[in-house]
Amino acid sequence: MFESIRSAAVQRLGRKFFYGWVILCVAMLGMFGTGPAQSHLIGIFFDPISLELGLPRTSIALAYGSATLMAALLLPQVGKLIDHWGPASLLWMLATGLGLMAMAFSLVSNWVLLAVAFGCLRFLGQGAMMLTCVNMVSQWFDRKRGFALGLMSLGFPISMAVHPPLAQWLIGQVGWRQAWIWFGLITWVLIVPPALMLLYSKPEEINLRPDGLLLEDDPSASAGITGLTLSQALRTPAFYIICTGLFFLAGLVTSLHVENKGILSQHGLEPQTATLMFTVSGIMAALTMPIIGRMLDRFPTHLMFSGGLLVMSMSLLSVTFVSDLAGAIVYALIFGLNNGVTMTYFAFFWPRYFGRKHLGSIQGIGQMIGVVGASLGPLPLAMSLDYLGNYDPALRVLAVFPAICAIAALFLKPPALEDTA
Repeated sequence: MFESIRSAAVQRLGRKFFYGWVILCVAMLGMFGTGPAQSHLIGIFFDPISLELGLPRTSIALAYGSATLMAALLLPQVGKLIDHWGPASLLWMLATGLGLMAMAFSLVSNWVLLAVAFGCLRFLGQGAMMLTCVNMVSQWFDRKRGFALGLMSLGFPISMAVHPPLAQWLIGQVGWRQAWIWFGLITWVLIVPPALMLLYSKPEEINLRPDGLLLEDDPSASAGITGLTLSQALRTPAFYIICTGLFFLAGLVTSLHVENKGILSQHGLEPQTATLMFTVSGIMAALTMPIIGRMLDRFPTHLMFSGGLLVMSMSLLSVTFVSDLAGAIVYALIFGLNNGVTMTYFAFFWPRYFGRKHLGSIQGIGQMIGVVGASLGPLPLAMSLDYLGNYDPALRVLAVFPAICAIAALFLKPPALEDTA
């Protein structure tokens, strides 16, 4: 039944425009739907969970970090499944699992169950679903890949703008446990139907090439889909420069997402106002992501990577100087740009440097390294608060690491793909 619906959609919509834009829209919706697994939403629940379960912040951060770390180790296998089955076949199943897990999160009653629930959410949403969406759009676009990925990634800042205030409101209305049930239901309604009825994994499945070229009209079609194998990618310096930079981007962005309300509250903002800064950051990220994507298509990638890492350092430093609402807005704008950089870069670099042929396997390793960074990122800030009573010392020390990576990024060179088809 769903195959006939997909075929009808291609026939009707494909006459009007490149069907890859439909794929992109569903992937954008998928990125938005990962919100229940993202730090900007989960962090809103830290305080009520801590209050009800009697757990200190460091203990919750440890549960969150260790669970995220364990979930990350499964992502290479997800990458292999994507290469074998295709992202379209996996997305609806992952969304179904994420919705179910969000509802199950309402039942946690101790530290162990909390850690398991965190791990399942992070694996399904922040890991596997994001990896699947990125892979799918990367398969459908080439010359406009940066722009397309920038548009797709808009789902994330929209989630930043919508999910935290919605979570805060739901907690006030129905409590934190029932709030998770609502998030599970929303995930099912938003993602599962379009994923089943509209998606194809690659343009070749409907006689197209990336960007909408017909197979028979594309002179490069005879070469097939090219790209490095995972073992070949692991032997290139580019792989390690990219992984190191993305490790720190993921970890430090996550630390700011998780502790955003706590940091800004410590600097004098009311909790509700601090939460609303997510909306400012989300709007800024949404405005800049397509621009960043277009810049990735037009400017040298190594310079873009270096500049993005410096934006990360600016985010960490700027929040330590917040003293009023105006300062918080300045920080939120920089942090929004930071999110635009991080989301677009995670999507762009793997196909740009390693091709499409084994993209899932390579992205799986890369996503794993990023999620490992995300699992460790919140711990230094939680420890700084618990042992020093202040976030600022840790924030200023952490700002040094992306600056060092920015220097290494200047030496990034793409490996040759022509010999690896």
